[in-house]
Amino acid sequence: QVQLVESGGGSVQSGGSLKLSCEGSGYTYSSHCMGWFRQTPGKGREAVAATDWLGTTSVADSVKGRFTISRDPAKNTVTLQMNSLEPEDTAMYYCAASRFWCRLPPREPFDIRLYNYWGQGTQVTVSS
Repeated sequence: QVQLVESGGGSVQSGGSLKLSCEGSGYTYSSHCMGWFRQTPGKGREAVAATDWLGTTSVADSVKGRFTISRDPAKNTVTLQMNSLEPEDTAMYYCAASRFWCRLPPREPFDIRLYNYWGQGTQVTVSS
């Protein structure tokens, strides 16, 4: 059974940091894309960052310079280091993985259709 499990969410004050982790199981993610998305009530899922198996990364403009995505293919894990957090970063954060072999480019890192597997999400709350 394919499974993605996120951890590391929580509550933090504005300017603080959190590190999210996602561990995959059920198949080998080493040649696939993995990413982080976030969602707030009433809004669609927003791309935050993505990476492919060679380490190419993409980070959304809204978090560029503050968030960093990294990956350990051997361990099927991807992490999101979030610094200088702002109240606008408050959301449920989801880890995602592609089912098929994936490189960035030519695949679009923030195309939600690229991702076939999703975690249950971890809540991040940033207070001012």
